[in-house]
Parts: sequence; structure tokens; C-alpha cells
Amino acid sequence: MRNVSDDDPYLWLEDVSGEDALAWVAERNAETAGAVAGDAGFDLLKARLREVLDASDRIPYTVRRGEYLYNFWQDAEHVRGVWRRTTLERYRQDAPDWEVLLDVDALAAAEDEKWVWDGANVRHPAYDRALVRLSRDGGDAVVVREFDLGSGEFVDDGFRLPEAKTRIGWAGPDAVLVGTDLGPGSLTDSGYPRTVRRWRRGTPVADSELVFEAEPGDVSAWGYRDTTPGFEREFVGRSLDFYRSESHLLRPDGTRVRIDVPEDAVAYAHRQYLIVTPKSEWLGQPTGSLLAFDLDAFLSGDRTPEVLFTPDRRTALADHAWTRDHLILETMRDVSAHIEVLTPADGGWTREPLVGVPALSAVSVVDTDPDVSDEYFLDVSGFLQPSTLRLGHIGAASEVLKQAPHRFDPTGLTVDQHFATSRDGTRVPYFVIGPDRATTGPGPTLLYGYGGFEVSLTPYYGSVTGRGWLERGGTYVIANIRGGGEYGPDWHQAALGAERPRAFEDFEAVAEDLVARGVTTPAMLGAQGGSNGGLLMGAMLTRRPELFGAIVAEVPLLDMTRFHKLLAGASWIAEYGDPDDEADLPHLRALSPYHRIEADRDYPPVLLMTSTRDDRVHPGHARKTAARLRELGHPVLFHENTGGGHAGAGDNEQAAHNSALVYTYLWQQLTRTGPPAIPGPLTATPTAAPAAPSGTGS
Repeated sequence: MRNVSDDDPYLWLEDVSGEDALAWVAERNAETAGAVAGDAGFDLLKARLREVLDASDRIPYTVRRGEYLYNFWQDAEHVRGVWRRTTLERYRQDAPDWEVLLDVDALAAAEDEKWVWDGANVRHPAYDRALVRLSRDGGDAVVVREFDLGSGEFVDDGFRLPEAKTRIGWAGPDAVLVGTDLGPGSLTDSGYPRTVRRWRRGTPVADSELVFEAEPGDVSAWGYRDTTPGFEREFVGRSLDFYRSESHLLRPDGTRVRIDVPEDAVAYAHRQYLIVTPKSEWLGQPTGSLLAFDLDAFLSGDRTPEVLFTPDRRTALADHAWTRDHLILETMRDVSAHIEVLTPADGGWTREPLVGVPALSAVSVVDTDPDVSDEYFLDVSGFLQPSTLRLGHIGAASEVLKQAPHRFDPTGLTVDQHFATSRDGTRVPYFVIGPDRATTGPGPTLLYGYGGFEVSLTPYYGSVTGRGWLERGGTYVIANIRGGGEYGPDWHQAALGAERPRAFEDFEAVAEDLVARGVTTPAMLGAQGGSNGGLLMGAMLTRRPELFGAIVAEVPLLDMTRFHKLLAGASWIAEYGDPDDEADLPHLRALSPYHRIEADRDYPPVLLMTSTRDDRVHPGHARKTAARLRELGHPVLFHENTGGGHAGAGDNEQAAHNSALVYTYLWQQLTRTGPPAIPGPLTATPTAAPAAPSGTGS
């Protein structure tokens, strides 16, 4: 048996922009283009997916800032997009009249830079200036520029910062709280800001006042100003790891008061309240509760909570949002949405259901106006139900503002929820969308999963999946495995660190259940996942290859012994473990798909996809795994987009191309009758493999 040794022969592929590595990438991209993009139906499918992404009748979701509703929009004419705004009165129209604030295409052309919009922080409550964030080709690192909303121009002498993983927010009309790369000592080991500084207009950022400093081993430091009228105050804090943090109220004299909640709790201030979601039992309340305290009383030592939500075995907190006088509470019961309206009153909080929420649906509060009114924007959709955007006011009827059209033909399709039994007896829910296999017999099926970082996979209307997979007769399945947040923090924590195999076992149980129910067969079952879900795909490839006919892993995490040395990887140690800790290394090596590849084992065909500009999950994970699979003679294709960041695509053209690759590849493999094609031997080799690839920390 040949396994990957400790002397990794493919470290040279971690040199992101190295000449030899990019030559290897170009060869692999050409192979994939010939095998997949050369398919007779590829161009038509890509065009149909691009049509969906560029459709002018999509719902333009907005954020209210004062009298205006703001939206960022991309289509065929605006490839990089436009930032624009309108009023509610104009928004009600079928074709609203928009005021364009910033045309990113025009900016990119003028500056000869592949700018990708990353958002804007608008100064509150004046709503007159914004801190605009732009990334080069979709990376996490951004440049920051102050923008005048009145003139529609960048402020020449305004706040500006070069490319970095910056955190910045307004701290008054002429000051910001900022954390950015100021040279040695200013970033944590994870590459995020280590300091918070008060930067005043007209002064060099390097001379700004140090307000707070985290430790080098922390994930990041942060600071923000609460600008709620009557409750203006500032907070600073540090993220100790991905799930633990500490927060402080920053007094005007610069002293700090610790918000004394557990490190793993999520806490924030809203008006007179301190809102806390504990991730472990606290004050007699279970994990995943939602608690409210009087902030002043809490700081004085009172620990008497008002319990706003208590989870049970089947129900978890999904989200919540404030209006002026109410709290809209979003919960999930077996991954189906429920919404209530809570109102503070003498003697406690009252609650009423928000009616009109269909079963097996996705319901989310898109926006509220908590300083001014009880207005809310609500989005309602489902797997076969396009989005409806409603505008409501608490206590009054809501109205339909926008209705998205059907993007694919749902005729003959059904939606069902089933539960598989994992190895340890845990019931694992999953959704099945597709034709009735009881009448059609087993067919091509795509199983999607993530299983990490407390991310929940909830119902949604997938236009691209509908056109790319469902319309051609495929079945689509979403597995709600442990590691996610579908049943709250406990569901997530059950698959942390050395317990990560519980997530893998859950996914395997769903795959087996699909076969047992007659939905599909192993030869016709494909699996797809990205990022942490890419680790899941690598695990399926190396743990249970006989369950699947093909696997697609996008921007995947695959080398679990070096992830902490690559880009933002050190920030994920709390999720997986620390490879530098002798206690963690054994389970990480056992988890690591890159290290589990064997020469004498049969694997299903696999497509690995990544991005050169991904500055979160290093492209070396996918590159090295593809090279190793090729070396050992296994069927693998590889595609690396040169832009797009961790999303894998910076515009709709790239997104359509990537999706067309995925669905074409899977359809080819899951409907084929012969053995998979195996690409030729590795041809690109390093002329001088670098001893320490740039950016790896080796």
C-alpha cells in the first residue's frame, strides 16, 4: 500500500502563483475543458444557467438606510455590478427607478483592476458617507475607500486603506474604529487584525490611537460603535478562536468593562438589553437558548435572565431580528421554519405567531428598521416555490412587494423529508427533491452536504440546481448532518475535533438510505460539497468510495496536517484540532483525505475545483490531492478558476461556467455505462521545487 508520506512531494503546488504550479494548473484546466466543457450540451446548459443569474426579473433585495433602500445588482450588462438605491414608493413599481451610486464595471475599467464588490458601511444616522470595500478578483482581502453618497464620488482626502483583511466601522463623523495590516505585530497568526485603533480624519493610520489589542494566537480583534439614538456606546473584543470570544464595553475615558458571559456565548447589546445565546449550559438555561438581560443591571451583577427561547430535541434557534418595539424570532423544527413575534411588556414578554409560513419552506427576515418603525421585509420560498418578498408591519397585514417567477419546470417533482439512522443511532434528516422514484425507478441523484461550523442547510429555491439538475431528470438531496446548526449548538459540537467522523457517518447513512429506498443506486449517486463540505467529499472518497458513482469537491480542505499553516487555516483549529498538538495530530491524520489516498483501492471519478484567488482555503489542498490521485492512476479532473476568491466566481459568467462544469460532469459520470476515463500521467513538474512555498508558513 502506497500512502502519502511525511515528505510531501507536492509542496511545490502550494506556491499559489509560482510559474511551475500555474503551468500544472493550465494543463489540468485544459484536460477538464476537453472532457467536460467539450460535452455537446455544455454550452447550452451554461447559457441557460447564465440566463437565470442575469435575469432582470430577479428580486432586487434591499437594505433600508434612512429613506432609501439600497441594493447591489449584477446582470449581463453590469457584470461586476452596480450599487444603487431607490425609495420604497419607487420600489413598489415593477420596474423601479434606481439611482446608481457606484458602477463597479466602470471603476474596474478606469483603474484596470478586476474589482469585486464586498459591501459598504454607511454612516449612521446621517447616511451621507460610506466606507466602500472592494476586493481584487474576489479575495477576502479588501481595499477601503470613503464614498460621498451625495456627490456619488470617492472622497479624495477621505479614509483609504490598501489591500488587507481589514475591519472598519464609523466611530463618529470624522473617526473610525479600524483593524488592519500595519506591519509586523498588527495581525494575528490567522492573518486577521490584532489591534483596534481610533483613526481620526486627516491623520496617518499608523499614528492612530491604540484602543485594544488581542493576543497573537487569537483569531482577531474587533471594535464597533453602537449608534442607536439614545444608546450610543462602543464595544471592543477579541475572538479567542472560532467559537470563543470576550467582549468589553469601552467607557469614554478609555477604560473597559468586561461583558461577563461565557467565552462560547454569543452576546450583544440592543438598546437597554443584553442579548445572549449560550453555547453551553449557563444560569440553569440549556445550550442554544435566547436570553435577555437589562444591560445596566447585568453590569452591576444581576444575572436574572428573561428567557426568550428554549430549545428542545427537535427545535433550534435559527435567527432573530429587531423592529422598533418587537423581536422577530426565527426557529427551526426539524429544519422547517417557524416565526414568532415577541413583545416586551410589564411582567415579561408576550408572543404571537407570524402566520402564513408554509411547511418545508425557507422563511427569513430580510431587513427591518429598528430605530424608527416596526416594518419588516420577509422572504418566503421553498424547494419548488420561488421567492416572494413581503412587506409587513407588526400588528398589521403584510403585502406582496415582489414575486420571483419559476426558473425551471416543477412538473412531476415532489419534495419529501426523510430521516436516516447513523451508526450511533442518531436520526439524521434529509430533503429529497425530484421525480417520484417509486414510479420511475432509481435514477441519477446528487447528494449535497456541509456538516461544519454550525452552518444550517435549510430549504431554498435553487434556480441553478433546478435548471442544471432537476429539469434533466435528476434527484437532488440535502443532508442535514451533524457539525451543522440544524438542531442548535449540540448538533454542531457533536462533530467537533476528534468527533468529526460523526458527520461523515451521518452522510454515509443518508447515502445508504437513498439506495435502500430505491431512490438511486451507488453507481448513480453523486456527492457534492465545498470548503468544509469539500473535506466531507474527501472523506467520502477515501472512507466509502463504493457508495458513490462520482464526487465533486469545490474549494476543498483536504490536507488536515498543514491546513493551519495555509492562509486563514489557523482560525479553524477550534473546529478540527491543532496539527501541532501531539494529542490532536493522530485524529487529524486519520481524517485527512490527502493522507488516506491509496494506490490499490478503487475510487469513484472525482472533480476537484478551486480558485487561484482563494485567500481563505488555500488552492494547494485541491492541487496536491489532484496530483496525488493522478500519480496513483485514479480518475480525477481538476479545474482552477484564476479569480473569484473563496466563492470560486467573481461574476455571473464564472458562476455559470463553474455550475455547468459540475452538472455536466456529474451527469456524464452517473449515466455512463463504461469505466471512467483516467487522464494521462503527470507532465508538469517543478524545475526547482521551492523549499518554502510562498505564503505557506513552512
